[in-house]
Amino acid sequence: MGLFKRIKNIMAKPEPPRVEKSMLTIGPGDVCEVSLITYQVVGRLHNRQRNIVVLTLQDGSAISYLTIEERERTEFALYGPIDGRLDSVEEVPTELELDGRMYYLEEQYSGFVVTTGRTPFVQGGEQYVWQFQSDDMKLLRIEWQDGRFMLYEGEDVLSADVRVLRGS
Repeated sequence: MGLFKRIKNIMAKPEPPRVEKSMLTIGPGDVCEVSLITYQVVGRLHNRQRNIVVLTLQDGSAISYLTIEERERTEFALYGPIDGRLDSVEEVPTELELDGRMYYLEEQYSGFVVTTGRTPFVQGGEQYVWQFQSDDMKLLRIEWQDGRFMLYEGEDVLSADVRVLRGS
């Protein structure tokens, strides 16, 4: 090894340590585990105003959505898409019956979202969200963006049941 190469190696800055990814920072191409099921992350939607991330997860041909919201503590909920339709943003009710179960409006908000990868909405923009909960703790989520509604049914997930397996 030449003298200049040795000096260069001494003067070179060491590479910074890789930052370990968390559930709030993973995105398309990463792999995570939710309730003992391994998913590939294929899309990510981020609302910075609310510090909420919605990951599009794929397990084989099945698609699920994991919402991660950082409040006093990090809250997780896993949803599956459901068929349904609403005609107008003004017509979203405060109580909704679905398959014999009553859902009650828990929270409504809007904000600007940024999307990457495969998500229900092709591009970012202003998004409106209505979150419902039933008496038996089941969740219903309605999203509206660019004239399109998406409906999801799901339930809360314990933070111990969620982890990053591999970050890209």
